[in-house]
Amino acid sequence: MNILLLTPDIPYPTASGAAIRNYGIIRGLVSAGHKLTVLTFVQGEVDKTTNPLYTICDHVYTANLPTRTKSERIQNLVTSTKADIEYRLQSDDFEKQLINLLNNSTYDVIQFSGIELGCYVTTIHKHNTSAKVIYDALNAEAELQRVIYTIDRQNPKRLPIAIYSYIQAQRIKTFERDLCNSVDCVIAVSEEDKQFLSEYLGAPIYVMSNGIFVDDYIAPDDQPSRHHNELVYTGKMDYRPNVDAIEWFAGSILPTIQERLPDTILTIVGRNPHPRIQPYAEEDYITITGWVDSVQPYLHQATIFIVPLRMGSGTRLKILEAMASGCAVVSTSIGSAGLHDNVRAAMRIADDEAEFAQTVVSLLHDTSLRQRLGEQAVQQVRQYYDWSALIPKLLSAYEDIGLG
Repeated sequence: MNILLLTPDIPYPTASGAAIRNYGIIRGLVSAGHKLTVLTFVQGEVDKTTNPLYTICDHVYTANLPTRTKSERIQNLVTSTKADIEYRLQSDDFEKQLINLLNNSTYDVIQFSGIELGCYVTTIHKHNTSAKVIYDALNAEAELQRVIYTIDRQNPKRLPIAIYSYIQAQRIKTFERDLCNSVDCVIAVSEEDKQFLSEYLGAPIYVMSNGIFVDDYIAPDDQPSRHHNELVYTGKMDYRPNVDAIEWFAGSILPTIQERLPDTILTIVGRNPHPRIQPYAEEDYITITGWVDSVQPYLHQATIFIVPLRMGSGTRLKILEAMASGCAVVSTSIGSAGLHDNVRAAMRIADDEAEFAQTVVSLLHDTSLRQRLGEQAVQQVRQYYDWSALIPKLLSAYEDIGLG
């Protein structure tokens, strides 16, 4: 098949959850004998000589990531009934390149990654007559925004943001419903997300979880032993669920852990640290790395990987990466939602502040348990979330809608 993939950011380097997922899809589909053309957004220049996408794919086309000011977003909120997310990736350059591709090439599949690219569905239908259009839903976005609202409204200081989230949740629901009714199929990343998206009574929905190439995360034989009492968290650090997770953990959980183990340190790994979490870097026991070339070294040195998420949807790639790296993981129920029961059994789950702190402290005291959990984690993630196990599910969905 000839496949056109639209992505919100370039799939390599794998610097975001969307990039990790899309790079896996690309490698998997190419290995299965299909041709891939990618149209994506970038920030800055791309080194085509070293980026493997330019070897793997038939073609890679890029457009500069659009920028919107805060005043433009406020204006859209007041003067429009559309969700902010509908405007986020609107780009004349991207649209022109898309139209050119549709007018000059024939595709069997046009697949777009994430709700932000839904703004181009009308263009796709206008210039495409034969390809199946597939929405790869990275989240159940309306439900995600609703959960964000319920968390933010508990803090009086966050009330204006909570009101904004409530408005956006209603608008996103309309946009999300329209998308699900304007494509040939929807790919959800978890059964939970499928249930939410099924409420729209739109196109058939198939589940293909997020995945990783497990062997890319196995620690080398000469890897030094894990650091002493080091907690690690990874993620795009201007993403609201990640910001909330760090604020909650650093403000309400870590102090309890340090009362019992004063030498505990926290390393926060990920690009674009939000101003709300920057002050934590002033503490001598907290490190905020910002952008890193690879998360693997941090995962390999972690004593425990923490996932104190209170909002979000989908399958947490950060957990899969950590488990494939042999980490003992402590997560909330929301953080571990969507994962296979056997994978959840290979971690520890705690939801309130006291329970989370006690679970971390207990694991820090128990080296043998951490090692057993790490070994079990690698085994379970390989079985359920390696791309070799996931790509057949995507190909099966294609077959069900008449492709292949």
